[in-house]
Amino acid sequence: MKKSTIKDVAREANVSIATVSRILNNTGKGYSDKTRQHVMQTIERMGYFPNAIARGLINNESGTIGVLFPAVSGMVSAELLHGIEAAAQAFDKSVIVCNTLSDPDKTEHYLQLLYEKQVEGVIFANARLTSDFQKMVKQMAVPFVTLAGTSEIEGIPEVKVNDQQASYDATQYLIKHGHSQLAMVSGPSHDLIAGTPRIEGFKQALADANLPCKATQISWSHAFNFEDGKHAFRLIMAHHPETTAIFAASDEMAAGVISEAHAQGIRVPDDLSIIGYDNTKLAMMTVPALTTVSQEFDTMGNRAAELLCHSIMGEDIESLSLKHKIVERESVNKQ
Repeated sequence: MKKSTIKDVAREANVSIATVSRILNNTGKGYSDKTRQHVMQTIERMGYFPNAIARGLINNESGTIGVLFPAVSGMVSAELLHGIEAAAQAFDKSVIVCNTLSDPDKTEHYLQLLYEKQVEGVIFANARLTSDFQKMVKQMAVPFVTLAGTSEIEGIPEVKVNDQQASYDATQYLIKHGHSQLAMVSGPSHDLIAGTPRIEGFKQALADANLPCKATQISWSHAFNFEDGKHAFRLIMAHHPETTAIFAASDEMAAGVISEAHAQGIRVPDDLSIIGYDNTKLAMMTVPALTTVSQEFDTMGNRAAELLCHSIMGEDIESLSLKHKIVERESVNKQ
């Protein structure tokens, strides 16, 4: 079946193409309410769907925003995206999601793609927007916001939690509940978003409590996933079997620690207390349920998309630091 065009609609409704276009774009000028009703009935009867790209050329608006994730399969990205889409929908925007795999070439490719799709703005999530992309960002000439990440490019607002302070508070929580033999499992120490700041928060909390912090008390792996948590915990136990409490830099790593502890006959929380970071749905699925730092990803995604949409409308926006909180469950032994 041949797809109807705007020309077909105009011929069937016995009006000009310009009139159909004005009605579709809701200009409110050059036609009566009766004509509008007649044209809309014709559109519905013919099953005509206006070309969004063509309408974008007329209005200089595509009605879309782009979101770049380093990975879209994890729980964190899923919860961020839920918040982004809810806010975007409220502003009548659609979302194009790109999975960069943390690859600079893929990132550049997707930025070029979003430029060609004429997106009205971009959210750069869970990653560092480096100066390598400055030329592309300038060429796109649309608002950018980083989400749970950061930017080396001046003037781009950031929406995130203070990771160093949140990690400090998580470690202090363990200390406050009587633990003095602490260790940390982390993703890559050179990761400037979730690695370095969280490690620094852990170290500072120990220093302020006059507790030792040897290099071997911080075990890091290649990522922040389940298997990385298991691997890092095995190293901790090899160097510090006296450890009574672990701060994990992600909920997935914490789940890996719980699994490996069980395999070694270590009881959580009786023998070993664990606090995670993120408060994803996984934190409620572990046994015991995981005490963790909540970043409230849904809210973060929502606020980032709101800021971006306000910027698209020409409003001035600034970086936003969101509050974190510790969600208490069953994985910390309160001595």
